[in-house]
Amino acid sequence: QVQLVESGGGLVQAGGSLRLSCAASRSIFGVNTMGWYRQAPGKQRELVAEITSGRSTINYADSVKGRFTISRDNARDTVYLQMNSLKPEDTAVYYCRLLWNVRERVYWGQGTQVTVSS
Repeated sequence: QVQLVESGGGLVQAGGSLRLSCAASRSIFGVNTMGWYRQAPGKQRELVAEITSGRSTINYADSVKGRFTISRDNARDTVYLQMNSLKPEDTAVYYCRLLWNVRERVYWGQGTQVTVSS
C-alpha cells in the first residue's frame, strides 16, 4: 500500500504564490506518473498537471500554463507544484495522484486546501 501525504496549501492573496508537496510513503519503482488534480465546490475533479517518472512527459491544464510548474524528486519519491500568479479561480482542494504502472493501480492523497482571496 502507498500513502501520499500532501502539504503546502493555505490562504494567499491573488497574485501570490504557493508550493505544494506530495511525498509517497514508500519507494516507487518502475514507470509511474505523479500529478496534481483539483476540485472546486460544485465542480468535477480536474487535472492540473502531471509528470512521468522519467520526466519525459509533462502535461498542464490550459488554465495554469505559464503560471504553475510541476517537478519531482525521484530519490525522495516526491512531487511538487509551484503555483505563481494565483487567481481566485484557483481556489480548490488539491489532490496528489500516483499512477503506478507496475502495480496497475491509482493512489490518491487526502487533499490540501488552497484558497486565493481577491
